[in-house]
Amino acid sequence: MVKEVKELRQKSSEELLDELDRLRSELILLRSKTSGAGMEKTALIRNTRKRIARILTILRERGVNV
Repeated sequence: MVKEVKELRQKSSEELLDELDRLRSELILLRSKTSGAGMEKTALIRNTRKRIARILTILRERGVNV
């Protein structure tokens, strides 16, 4: 996780915003596909939500309004 955070901090704000949009779209797709699915999809949703939260935290630290 620490390695992932370091990589995110090295990206520009524009790159993080693009990544954020992509992850939010992915999260919507995962939620729609998980009706009745097993634990694998649940873990993917949790990991995607955490990655979104990390990106939002970094953007807020930089003063970017999302």
